[in-house]
Amino acid sequence: MAMDRMGIRIKWKRELFGFRIKDLSERIGVTSSLISQIESGKAYPSIVTLKKIADALQTTVGELIGENETFGKHPLLKATERRFVKKNRNGTSLHMLSYHDPSKQIEPYLIHFAKDATSKGIMTSKFPGQEFCFVLKGEFEAEVNKERYHLTEGDGFYFNSKESHLFRNTSDKEAEMIWIITPNNN
Repeated sequence: MAMDRMGIRIKWKRELFGFRIKDLSERIGVTSSLISQIESGKAYPSIVTLKKIADALQTTVGELIGENETFGKHPLLKATERRFVKKNRNGTSLHMLSYHDPSKQIEPYLIHFAKDATSKGIMTSKFPGQEFCFVLKGEFEAEVNKERYHLTEGDGFYFNSKESHLFRNTSDKEAEMIWIITPNNN
């Protein structure tokens, strides 16, 4: 069971970065088949391979094996404990708003957009699921399935994860939104 959960964590993190199995396997020098077997809990990586996976996914071995999972024990995540996830080239950054646990049914994030920044490379979920955005400050143009929407402070926006989507900060300053997704735990 613990290895299954580790595989789920690796898959979740890989998909969050928008990597295909092949992308990750090439980055760390193993076969795609091995990554697939690790993610499905059918193979166990060596500590060397696990360290390479952690480095490629910008996390730690401890995080991948579940050492830091505190969802059930500590439901509160203080603002000072918020974890940075990733940043794209145009100044958009993603931060976790709760502890990660594969058993959670939602994953809430805070996304900070620099002026004129987009969600490209940040909002990368492509698996079946649902997403919800809530504008904390600023204004956004949302493009979902080639339809455009204008969002302002206090607006909420709900869509299916498989739909193509891009958010752009149209404010003349920094903007923020909360992004909630249903993670792919299968």
